[in-house]
Amino acid sequence: MVLSKTSSESDVSVHSTFASRYVRASLPRFEMPENSIPKEAAYQIINDELMLDGNPRLNLASFVTTWMEPECDKLMMSSINKNYVDMDEYPVTTELQNRCVNIIARLFNAPLEEEETAIGVGTVGSSEAIMLAGLAFKRNWQNKRKAEGKPYDKPNIVTGANVQVCWEKFANYFEVELKEVKLREGYYVMDPMKAVEMVDENTICVAAILGSTLNGEFEDVKLLNDLLIEKNKQTRWDTPIHVDAASGGFIAPFIYPELEWDFRLPLVKSINVSGHKYGLVYAGIGWVIWRTKQDLPEELIFHINYLGADQPTFTLNFSKGSSQVIAQYYQLIRLGYEGYRNVMKNCRENAIVLREGLEKTGCFNIVSKDEGVPLVAFSLKDNSLHNEFEVSETLRRFGWIVPAYTMPADAQHVTVLRVVIREDFSRTLAERLVFDIVKVLHELDMHLDRLSAKMEQVGEENLVIKNNGKKTEIEVQREVTDFWKKFVLARKAAVC
Repeated sequence: MVLSKTSSESDVSVHSTFASRYVRASLPRFEMPENSIPKEAAYQIINDELMLDGNPRLNLASFVTTWMEPECDKLMMSSINKNYVDMDEYPVTTELQNRCVNIIARLFNAPLEEEETAIGVGTVGSSEAIMLAGLAFKRNWQNKRKAEGKPYDKPNIVTGANVQVCWEKFANYFEVELKEVKLREGYYVMDPMKAVEMVDENTICVAAILGSTLNGEFEDVKLLNDLLIEKNKQTRWDTPIHVDAASGGFIAPFIYPELEWDFRLPLVKSINVSGHKYGLVYAGIGWVIWRTKQDLPEELIFHINYLGADQPTFTLNFSKGSSQVIAQYYQLIRLGYEGYRNVMKNCRENAIVLREGLEKTGCFNIVSKDEGVPLVAFSLKDNSLHNEFEVSETLRRFGWIVPAYTMPADAQHVTVLRVVIREDFSRTLAERLVFDIVKVLHELDMHLDRLSAKMEQVGEENLVIKNNGKKTEIEVQREVTDFWKKFVLARKAAVC
């Protein structure tokens, strides 16, 4: 005899998620719900909201890696429950981090003997790495000033106005004056000569950028080093250099190997790099490397033993995942020098394809340089009718996320669009982007034509009113002209 039963309304296991009551009710947004919901419903509801996010691979605003091989994804998922700081419990993960530090230090030409261990640490990104490097410079400067019996309460750091916001955070959080070299139109990086002129006895370091966020350009670290050596000789100071190689640190060694920017220069004492940018790892990993042990004051290193054996630690964070460290090691040994060189060459070539495509339109000035991070920064030759912000906004309709922004002081009047070329941005996508940009410009022109036609219609209607005894034809034309002038001037003002 076959027995059957009717499922109750609460027996959700037999219902489709979309047939359940959980998709009919609005979930709390600011308070924890009183009752639980099935895991399938929770997944579906969150997944549905996330569909409204942009496509990461079409997010051309970001330098951060958006694609990795499936094998690396598996490694990351298998270690997602490992806490990076539990070194005694996860000694192999700790060993992999140390291997990464040593590989990167030698990539940056640190003066190490064959078996000598490099000095460095993994971080959650270049922002934390810069904080740590800045603290080391500040403490070294303070210790020297104390030993000389001189004031040590007004430290400063010299940078270009093109630095990333993390430098402003460092200066604010740790009470260091930020002295910025202003930019100028056509020159959007720090001028080494002006930077050295701003150095004084309270300067803890000069920060040079290997790959400006604004246009990808490499600053001239070699010239800065040479000028600063001469000033140090004259003043008997020993002002050092930090290189912010967040974007360029994994590019220059592979496609510009002759470029001197790293520890080959004697005044470069520390370098930071983002593993999650051109280190080709998902977001959440950065590195900071010091030239020698003397450049990282021992007093900044803490030692703990409550997780097992004695563990040295110098980070702003404590607990964090191990996945990104493991992924970085995977990329370093999987790709090797040959693989990284090929990836970076492909990025550079696709940037050239995009740049040449934009130049052929005749509508854009190219702001980025040939040597630097593989990106294309460009501005409209004529922004009197529509500007870069409108181009950026309209491109989103095609799925592209292309940022528009103004330059820092003293080039605020310059507005640019920027496309970052990452590993997963192919030549096909580059050609498609040019096609869509041309389409956007055409649409914006058509919009203005329609607006102009509307204005003419308004003029004709006013002319009819005039014929009824209110305004002359010339008065109507003047009103239309004045309205149009105000409209265009308002759009010009929006550019600045």
